[in-house]
Amino acid sequence: MSQQRPAVAGCDREVAGALYSLAALVVRGMPRDMSLTAVATLHTLERHGPQRLTRVASLEGVTQPSMTALVTRLERDGFVERRPDHSDRRVVLVALTGAGEAYVRHRRQLGVDRLAGLMGELPGEQAVALRAALAAIAGLCHLDQDAAAIDDAAPAPLPEASCR
Repeated sequence: MSQQRPAVAGCDREVAGALYSLAALVVRGMPRDMSLTAVATLHTLERHGPQRLTRVASLEGVTQPSMTALVTRLERDGFVERRPDHSDRRVVLVALTGAGEAYVRHRRQLGVDRLAGLMGELPGEQAVALRAALAAIAGLCHLDQDAAAIDDAAPAPLPEASCR
């Protein structure tokens, strides 16, 4: 592992802190119609596709009984469904329904709209600097996808940066 100079590492922590605060701002601005764990579960299923309940519980860091109760609620509300695993009839997979996919897309669009609105209020030079950082931000997302892909099939690619 390479060592970073302390000044660079400190700056990286400041940038990381700012990105974390930005993510928290978006989460705080989202509708409270569902628990954060339920929303995260829907996003996990969108990202990873149908999964065993035990795998979803592991990915979300909750107990299997808690995930069972959550999936039962999400199923009752029409956001997920249980379906057989055709490769192993003993296994049941949890998958998003069309309504679940639409919900995830809607929430993502709300977050994008919130951030776009905030960006529209930035002074010109800050907006330009943020646009210049797009490749780096997308790179962070890809690093996270690469880490998730260790246990999964390749996740869906992120859209390429189009504003340069």
